[in-house]
Amino acid sequence: MKVEDIDLLLGKIRDSSGLDEFVVIGSLSALGLVADGLPPRMTWSMEVDAYPERDPKRAHEFSKQFGENSAFHQEHGYYFDAVSPDLPTLPAGWEKRMLRQVLPCGVKVKYLEPNDCAVSKYARSEPKDREWIRAGIEAGILSLPTIEYRMRETRFMDDAEHAMAKSSVAEDRLWFQGLRSLPT
Repeated sequence: MKVEDIDLLLGKIRDSSGLDEFVVIGSLSALGLVADGLPPRMTWSMEVDAYPERDPKRAHEFSKQFGENSAFHQEHGYYFDAVSPDLPTLPAGWEKRMLRQVLPCGVKVKYLEPNDCAVSKYARSEPKDREWIRAGIEAGILSLPTIEYRMRETRFMDDAEHAMAKSSVAEDRLWFQGLRSLPT
């Protein structure tokens, strides 16, 4: 996925709804940091997890026309995935760290800062989320110390989610130390 793809999708949604400000969370939030040069594992998602900034409840209005299995999805291979700002587990202050971008179509987008996104992904700790995180760490886009600090400022759904996130971070720290010790 590229910024141009998000531009096309959100531009079409803007044309049909009049909404021109969106928040992108999830894997593709990394596109707010740099348009090119991201590891493929950080941009391979076919889902643009997003919601209208000023009226998040309207996100589901776009599912039929632009969501999974829509004509847009069939034609372009990716789709709008309506989400809520309350959905992910995020650290305190995430809203202030959003990355801002005006797309060529004129739509204004705020992207979740990638380290904040990583906290949410650690809370889930699904294999695809862990791959995204490790790709970001290897590329120097994500910082384990920053993620660990922000995890201390995060309200997890429950103790089990928090324990899983901490365990996954510990595993990734060992993995990363192993990478750094390899001869170059």
